[in-house]
Amino acid sequence: MSFSEMAYQQPLCKWRVHFGHPRVMVLILLFFNIVAGQIRYSIPEEMKKGSLIGNVAQDLGLDLKRLRSGRARIVTGENLQYTELKADKGILVVNERIDREQLCGDVTPCSFSFEIILETPMELHPVKVMIQDQNDNPPQVLYPVQTGGSLVAEMVPRSADVGYLVTKVVAVDVDSGQNAWLSYKLQKATDRALFEVGLQNGEIRTIRQVTDKDAVKQRLTVIVEDNGQPSRSATVIVNVAVADSFPEVLSEFTDFTQDKEYNDNLTFYLVLALAVVSFLFITCLVVIISVKIYRWRQSRVMYHSNLPVIPYYPPRYSDTLGTGTLQHVYNYEVCRTTDSRKSDCKFGIAGSQNVLIMDPSSTGTMQRIQSEKSILDEPDSPLEVS
Repeated sequence: MSFSEMAYQQPLCKWRVHFGHPRVMVLILLFFNIVAGQIRYSIPEEMKKGSLIGNVAQDLGLDLKRLRSGRARIVTGENLQYTELKADKGILVVNERIDREQLCGDVTPCSFSFEIILETPMELHPVKVMIQDQNDNPPQVLYPVQTGGSLVAEMVPRSADVGYLVTKVVAVDVDSGQNAWLSYKLQKATDRALFEVGLQNGEIRTIRQVTDKDAVKQRLTVIVEDNGQPSRSATVIVNVAVADSFPEVLSEFTDFTQDKEYNDNLTFYLVLALAVVSFLFITCLVVIISVKIYRWRQSRVMYHSNLPVIPYYPPRYSDTLGTGTLQHVYNYEVCRTTDSRKSDCKFGIAGSQNVLIMDPSSTGTMQRIQSEKSILDEPDSPLEVS
């Protein structure tokens, strides 16, 4: 270490212990003229914590070994430190979110400064960070005041001529530069042919002569936009009363708020009902079409099918086609009455003697007579009953 370096270092150490404040140390360094070149960075506001500001080692012409051996650090007089120096990487990053409006207010340009100090030998490197404004704030309407309960209306006499100044919309934007340039547009009005809004000044004026046919209650919706990218906007509602006397205005505007709420609710329920009806109609239509398509496909499948048709025979009927699905033997009985003086039935031959037998070699049925003489051959002969 050289003598000059020792001369600088020894008094500085004593003074730092004596004074203690970082700003005092900076002033001492300035007094001894141990100041290197200043570096400047420009960053947008609202950067996330840990975002890169710049490469300090490269911009100062220092290597990482010098930053580590010199115990490089940031010295600032502010309580809140917005930046952080990573000496192992030689970079400067965001330590706290920077809000330009909170930091500088209406002052432009906005910036903050600090110093990077290295020891052995002692070096001081001033750093200045410029903060670029971002369009992060919408316009704020100052007049007319938007009240929740009471209703404020601007009066316009019916004798008002063309260009009559009704009122002026006043708004501000806390952003700076072109982000704070405001424009005014008439978005909606009861009678658009009666009023206009100044694009730059927000003045509401009449564009024709007021007549007796004009409604007393006039409602204007003005939108205020800034010039940022993307632009932000605010909406203000201006109530205008076209009347010559205050009692006329009072009678017309008494139920204005209630009518507005009623109309809003009515519109909501009408839209809801329309949506429900539309949904039910579409659902029914889809169901009907699905059923039609299903039945059509079923009929097509049955029409093109080559499967054999198996006939169905009711119970107690013989199977004449020989498919084997029904029984082949069925018993039957024949009965007849005797003389009319008797009411009981006489059975000619036991039912078990007359049977229907299925002939497997044919499609019909054959009747086998087991008795030697059929009772049908002698219809008038009496039956002998033992």
